[in-house]
Formats: sequence, structure tokens, C-alpha cells
Amino acid sequence: MKSIKLIFILSIVFCFYQCSGTLFVTNPPFKVDKAFYNTWVGGQPGVRGVKLELHLKNAAGIVFDSLFFQSKRTKAVVRVLDTKIQLLGHYSTSNRRKRDFILDRNTKKELKNPIPAQQNIPFNLDENEAVLSYKKGDKMMFFKIKNIKRLQDVFYPSAPKR
Repeated sequence: MKSIKLIFILSIVFCFYQCSGTLFVTNPPFKVDKAFYNTWVGGQPGVRGVKLELHLKNAAGIVFDSLFFQSKRTKAVVRVLDTKIQLLGHYSTSNRRKRDFILDRNTKKELKNPIPAQQNIPFNLDENEAVLSYKKGDKMMFFKIKNIKRLQDVFYPSAPKR
């Protein structure tokens, strides 16, 4: 009986061990030439974000989908430069939100308040790591980019008063 339990537990462990290794592509069909990001602060209080920029070589024929960075996900914006492809990811970290909340003594009225959306990504990433998802054929692939360089923060001035 003990040997059956041991075999069962070991088979489950090996199944999960195999799954963890196949998550990321180690040799993608493109080459990351440059990878950097910077934070920016807008001219109004609470308006800020992060811009991630990737420059890729040999990326023809690949459909890029999403960029996962600093616990957020966004659609990849693709720009074609001379011989490279530039991918941009814009992430809002603003703390300004709509504040249309119903506050009332009657708690049934407060139930109509929207639940804040919380974005969870399926990867554990360091601050300078990102994951690029792309399609090759009809299969979704994931590539982890490490050691992304942080550039100087950008501060945009406030808009002139009218």
C-alpha cells in the first residue's frame, strides 16, 4: 500500500515538473537588440506610468500579442523601423480613479458600487524582467526577457492655465 502511494505521489510530482519547464521559449525566432523602460510623471497630481520599449531583430512574420511587466499586462504596440521591430508597452500606474461611489446609510444602495478590477498575471517577474507573448502559426508562445535597463524618469510639465 505504501509503495502505491509513493508511486502515485512521484508521478504527480514528475507531471508538474515537466509542465513548469515548457512555459517559456528559450530560443525564439527573433533577437532582442535593446530592452529598456522608464517611468513618467504627468503634469497633474496622480498621473504617472511606465513605458517599456523593446527593439527586435529578425522578427518578420511573427504576430506579437502582449507584454507582461511589473505585475501588469498590456497589448504590444508594434512599430516597424528600418530593419528592426519596435515593441512598446504603456502601463498606467496612476492613482487617479473615478470616484463615483455611492455612500449611503442604506447599504443596499452601496451594493451598486463597482468592484475595482485587479489584474493578475500568470508569471512571477522581477522588476527588470518582462514576458513577451507572440503567436507562431496558431500556437501562443512566451519569451522571458531579463535584465531590462531602467532609464531616467521623465517629468512632463503641467499644461498652461487657460
